[in-house]
Amino acid sequence: MNMSKLAKKEVLHVAKLARLTLSPEEEEKYAKQLSQVVEYVGELAEVNTEGVEPTSQTTGLTDVFRTDELKGQDNLSKENALSGSDKIHNGYFVVDAVLSEKGEK
Repeated sequence: MNMSKLAKKEVLHVAKLARLTLSPEEEEKYAKQLSQVVEYVGELAEVNTEGVEPTSQTTGLTDVFRTDELKGQDNLSKENALSGSDKIHNGYFVVDAVLSEKGEK
């Protein structure tokens, strides 16, 4: 097994990306573990995949969608939907602003 050990600065860079603060003991521990992961990925790169069809999934299952159908009795008319509010303008609900300029409240 040809294990390429990650440098301390590489481990610290990964920790910084993950927003982790590592103790010196953890630096050693994770340097070893990450080195093993990198080595394993390197082994995978050596596997002969010639003639193997690329795939994004292996189960053969596909997404199933139902047809989007309107059912008259389940739909509210615009008038019924707006009937519960007294804050209406041009056929739409009037609501307070959700977004504002920075610093405004």
